[in-house]
Amino acid sequence: MTARKPDPSPESLARADRQRLAAEEGARAMAEVERDALAIRKNMERLRALREAREAEAATEADAAAPAAKRTIKRVKRIVR
Repeated sequence: MTARKPDPSPESLARADRQRLAAEEGARAMAEVERDALAIRKNMERLRALREAREAEAATEADAAAPAAKRTIKRVKRIVR
């Protein structure tokens, strides 16, 4: 004799449906987070390349320019009250 499983109750069907929907929404949310993170990393890489190019250009201009006269900064002693 095999034990026959009773038909699922409406509450258990509703719970299973909620769990299925939650799993689907979670998967969509994780995919969206990954997509956003990828876009952020690409943008950071682009901005880093621009910054490094700008810094390299500034360094070559500074090397090519004649050494400027050193400007001395006069220190002022401040009285703290």
